Amino acid sequence: MYTKIVLAVFLIVLFNAYMRGSAMGQEKNFSYEDYASVLKNYVDDSGMVDYRGLKTNRDKLDNFAVNLNLVSPQVFEKWDKKAQTAFWINAYNALTLKAVIDHYPIKSYFVTSLVYPKNSIRQISGVWDTITFQVMGKPMTLDEIEHEQLRKHYNEPRIHMAIVCAAMGCPPLRNEPYTADRLDSQLDDEAQRFLANPEKFHAAPEKKTIFLSPVFQWFGKDFVNSYNPSGKSGKYSTEQRAVLNFISKYVDSETKSFISEENFAIQFLKYDWSLNEKQSS
Repeated sequence: MYTKIVLAVFLIVLFNAYMRGSAMGQEKNFSYEDYASVLKNYVDDSGMVDYRGLKTNRDKLDNFAVNLNLVSPQVFEKWDKKAQTAFWINAYNALTLKAVIDHYPIKSYFVTSLVYPKNSIRQISGVWDTITFQVMGKPMTLDEIEHEQLRKHYNEPRIHMAIVCAAMGCPPLRNEPYTADRLDSQLDDEAQRFLANPEKFHAAPEKKTIFLSPVFQWFGKDFVNSYNPSGKSGKYSTEQRAVLNFISKYVDSETKSFISEENFAIQFLKYDWSLNEKQSS
């Protein structure tokens, strides 16, 4: 009896080790090569996209979309959090590119054109909440990737500096995939890029005002756990204070000092929904 118990325990340990090894192997073997090629060839250093060229040569993007569906959910659950986060960011950005070229050139409509630019992802009906893509064996919308996966399961507010909805008001699209081993440095780099753009953030001491992208208004609560865990508010709301603490990590000392004085108003900038399309030279 004792021998059988020892053997059973040994087999269980061996099986678990095999499953962990299998999961690590799939994480290691999941390839971003096609997606990396797309980003290298059709996204410039400013994050602008050559949609016309990409639509003409879309095979690698389509191949990558197919590969997103081949990942086993059981194996995915065994990846570490950084690998999972990188996967979902890349999936969101790649499938957004696919949604645009599936409808490119974008057809504008009279009613939506009264509110949004004619050359805008907002002209694609249901682009976030109706159009589905196959990911890990089930249909998912872009909203589900963003809100039900990234925002719900990962306490990583820097995703808002990385996921790109094909609009100029978004962060610039990074022209390389996000990867687990470099995720922190990549997200920090994107945060610095985003905050260095005066159309996304700028401090105006002479006006006693800080101007923020609407991204920080829409998703301010996502910053609270990491950047204002005490819940301290005071002059500013809990969410605003969390955002200001976040911004202070990435700005110069003069701006950081201005923020620390807490003697300013907060004003949100207008969001630019124009397509992030590279213009032909």
